[in-house]
Amino acid sequence: MGAYADMTLQEQMLLKHEVEEFLFMEADLLDSRRYDDWLAVLADDIHYWMPIRRTTTAREVELEFTKPGGMAFFDDDKTVLTLRIQRLSVGRAWAEDPPSRTRRLVTNVRLLSVDGDEINVGCNFKLYRTRLNSEEDSWIGRREDLLRRVDGGFKLARRHIFLEQTVILSQNMSSLF
Repeated sequence: MGAYADMTLQEQMLLKHEVEEFLFMEADLLDSRRYDDWLAVLADDIHYWMPIRRTTTAREVELEFTKPGGMAFFDDDKTVLTLRIQRLSVGRAWAEDPPSRTRRLVTNVRLLSVDGDEINVGCNFKLYRTRLNSEEDSWIGRREDLLRRVDGGFKLARRHIFLEQTVILSQNMSSLF
């Protein structure tokens, strides 16, 4: 498929539906703790990044998020994500024993651009996590994803996560967004 603007309305709607279904399936894989299946939908060159957000004045709003290469909550490639999943799978992640119960809500999905087999997608999310009897966390934000069409499906090639919170009150950041 060509550029998004060159597509017919029917092609745009079909592509948006395919993208939404992929994002919903991917959220379900994580909520169902099907981590190996989740790794399978990641491109080998994935960049998984969550910058730190700061409170700034209106004049310095461009400094609100740290920049790539600077401090970040996550700045991971597939190797690091695979290691995180392995720790979860063998019970070595103390922050996830017993495991968290999560629910991811993905909404306001927008196709930002289409360039050949790559689709830039914007969406909003809410990640709710409960653990043990009293731990509850909720993260809200937006994501900028790059999906790449491979073998008739999609692979997640980039995920940039922008939280609304400037202060993280949770005990840990072991969840995947």
